[in-house]
Amino acid sequence: MKTIKQFFKFGITGVINNIIALTVYYIVVFINAKWYLFGNILGFIVSVFNAYIMNSRFVFKEKKEDNSKKQIIKTYTLYTVNLLLSLWILYISVEYFHISEKIAPFISLSITVPINFLANKIWVYKDI
Repeated sequence: MKTIKQFFKFGITGVINNIIALTVYYIVVFINAKWYLFGNILGFIVSVFNAYIMNSRFVFKEKKEDNSKKQIIKTYTLYTVNLLLSLWILYISVEYFHISEKIAPFISLSITVPINFLANKIWVYKDI
């Protein structure tokens, strides 16, 4: 039951983070559609700190201050790996499958969100 509640909260947090990331992404793509990879990176940079704050305080309810340095390093590591996976999926979707750069982020999200939740639960916040 705890995991289900956490996944639900993670989903809410993820929606907020993705709104932030996608807003940045679409602003960049609106300026120049060829900059879609840059837009994805910039959206990542803007949203990852928000993800750390929301996951540590709302989803997994971290209370130990001594873990925060370790967890922020793990968070940035995880989200960097997640970004690389997302960029790869985005690139393959647009360049090889000719999916619109406006639709491709949703394909990427459908793969990376479940992976991200599990990695947060079993690696970043495993001590909680």
